[in-house]
Amino acid sequence: MDPAQSAVTLTVREALHTLSSSEDGGHLLSTLGALKRYLSGAENSALPGEQEEFARMHFPAVLRCLVGRLSPGWLELLPDGQLEDLWASFFLEGPADQAFLVLMESIEGAAGPSFRLMKMAQLLARFLSAGRMAAVMEGQSRQLTEPAFRLLQETLLTKVVGLPDHLGNRLQQENLEAFLPQNYFPLLGEEIMRVLQAVVDSLRGGWDCSVSFLSQVLGKACVHGRQKEILGVLVPRLTALTQGSCLWRRVCWRLVECVPDRAMEALLMGLVEAASGPDVLSRLLGNLVLKSKKAQFVMTRKILFLQYRYSTPMLQSLLGYLAMDSQRRLLLRQALKELLETWGSPSAVRHTPLPQQRYVSSALLICLAHLQDTELRDSRDELLASLMAGVKTRLDSSLPAVRRLGMIVAGVASTRIHPDGPPLRFQYEEDELSRELLALAVTPPVADSRSEVEASPAVETPDGGSTDGDVPQAQLEGSGSDLDSDDELVPYDMSGDQELKSGKAPAYVRDCVEALTSSEDWERWEAALRALEGLIVRSPAAAREVSVELAKVLLHLEEKTSVVGFEGLRQRALVAVVVTDPAPVAEYLTSQFYALNFSLRQRMDILDVLTLAAQQLSRPGRLPKAPQCGSPSPASQPSSTQAPAWRAVVQERIRSKTRRFSQRSPRWGPDAGPNEFNLVAGYFFFPLIRHFDRPLVTFDLLGEDQLVLGRLVHTLGALMYLAVNTTVAVAMGKALLEFVWTLRFHGDAYVRRGLLSAVSSVLLSVPAERLLADLPDELLEARPWLAGFLKSLLEPA
Repeated sequence: MDPAQSAVTLTVREALHTLSSSEDGGHLLSTLGALKRYLSGAENSALPGEQEEFARMHFPAVLRCLVGRLSPGWLELLPDGQLEDLWASFFLEGPADQAFLVLMESIEGAAGPSFRLMKMAQLLARFLSAGRMAAVMEGQSRQLTEPAFRLLQETLLTKVVGLPDHLGNRLQQENLEAFLPQNYFPLLGEEIMRVLQAVVDSLRGGWDCSVSFLSQVLGKACVHGRQKEILGVLVPRLTALTQGSCLWRRVCWRLVECVPDRAMEALLMGLVEAASGPDVLSRLLGNLVLKSKKAQFVMTRKILFLQYRYSTPMLQSLLGYLAMDSQRRLLLRQALKELLETWGSPSAVRHTPLPQQRYVSSALLICLAHLQDTELRDSRDELLASLMAGVKTRLDSSLPAVRRLGMIVAGVASTRIHPDGPPLRFQYEEDELSRELLALAVTPPVADSRSEVEASPAVETPDGGSTDGDVPQAQLEGSGSDLDSDDELVPYDMSGDQELKSGKAPAYVRDCVEALTSSEDWERWEAALRALEGLIVRSPAAAREVSVELAKVLLHLEEKTSVVGFEGLRQRALVAVVVTDPAPVAEYLTSQFYALNFSLRQRMDILDVLTLAAQQLSRPGRLPKAPQCGSPSPASQPSSTQAPAWRAVVQERIRSKTRRFSQRSPRWGPDAGPNEFNLVAGYFFFPLIRHFDRPLVTFDLLGEDQLVLGRLVHTLGALMYLAVNTTVAVAMGKALLEFVWTLRFHGDAYVRRGLLSAVSSVLLSVPAERLLADLPDELLEARPWLAGFLKSLLEPA
């Protein structure tokens, strides 16, 4: 045995005996001073070999002995806290990893709240504030491969990342602020930065180092859900350090490459949120997405398809990262293909929520903005086929938001994928969503926007000054009063002018029919359309003579000129015809609903007209409806606003001067009257429900035309509700319940909502005693379906 090592062993053995049994403060002071010689950096320190032996073989035993003697009486053996300061110095100045493990061991082994537990917790807080955690992690950067060293790393990893949990469980309500997660993990991030700086300095000095332990700490902290706290410290610092240093970039790349696969997903998702742009993400990750299969899955599959919580700037950062390197652009092209397939998948459109569909649409447009025409040329046919299939799927959807999203994306994508061909153009109202999606399709600039502004050239002005490059050219030109301009001319007020019409409005219904069918005078055609509703209301007998012919003309009428409000004029005229002559016109319209060579728009127009006409017919005491000619003229508004004022004054005077023996509240409701819809409800209802399951060549309600099916279900429910207190309500309710039972498990949400509305209409329109007497079987069948349907609506997704 080496003499120096045996001397250390004998010295430590005698010291442990003295520390365990002595109560003499001076003796304890001298013994601890003798042991402190073996700590690095102490005064009169021992030889390096002795220090190494003490640290490797005896230091944990000395610390455990010091923890075992810790008590209030033992610390008071020396005045002014001398013994406590010397006792704490062993933990704060000795080997950091062993001191940290003994501290955690003593805290976890303490029996409940005690003096020793609080003293060790306070010492651990001093240990963290003194920066000793960086020394713990820096000691693991050596290239050691012994099994004992791996076991030590695993133990340290668990203790370092789980420290807030361990201390919270032990201290409970007396926990210190330094151990709270929101305070501890930012400190851990600062300590990691100190270790990374030491690694970079060692590499510059020619010494080998490893960052694998730091990678494991970072990954485990992210798995615990602390990405925001720790990456909020690391990412800004690393962003600045990697901007001008290739060595720092290589260290960062190695740091993320060494993260275990089980923690890679949590780390990458945190980095995508914390990074301020694709260039930052590229400096921090390098080509990690090409080296790690797990990283490639997370970046190109998990974030794009399986989640949709990220904002649009984060998507731009991720996809911009893929576009910044020629090797990574292959993954961007593959992501575009899969995004387009998902965007057009009927199953995805039907079962994914609308926010996720917007998310996928945004990612698709960002990919198209980054890819060049040469990169899209090889797969143009495949992409165009997926796009057209998606357009058809989305336009067939019953949800307006889904159809609108399909129009926006299809219009942009068709221009990018096939620039030489005719683009797809749709008419939709612009809103914030459409403007945001259209902005994503703009090709991003190659350089950073800040650098472009700084590099923009100055423009010299005629007087020798200069202006910034972003000032409009119009402002740089002279604006003196001597320039020729028409700005000083005052425009003539033409707001009150009216357009002169050479055509005269027809005075009879038959003249309107003739003008709409055979007239080539477009002014006369427009005048006939505008006058038709009023003529039908004023001359119902004349309208009944040509009611079916007039309904046929209006149903097939196309807009030949730019008539303002054409659809409303045509619809109101059709409603007036149905109300005037309900039975034959309703029979004609319902027969045409299932006829060939009709567009989906015409079929839905038939349903809307029948619903509005039934609503007017079922209104008690209804009055003839005057034609709607827009807003009232300004001259008529003052009288309408002044009349109630003087009438109220007169009524108040009469009320104050009149003595009444009894007062009743006046009735302001309409006079009661028969429900005129009673006689014709069957013409409206039963033909619509009769042939819904018969597919036609161009019309299949149970197939692709689910939008019309949803509108049909809502129409039947409305007709059922309007047939309240009629003799045919029971038969209608029975037929409608059978119809609902056939479609109760339909896959479209719009159709299912219509079925629920239809069942509600039956319950409201059919008297309760008739329901129980005539429809007991239908009610028993509908009850469990309704219960399950409502339960699915109330349960959280």
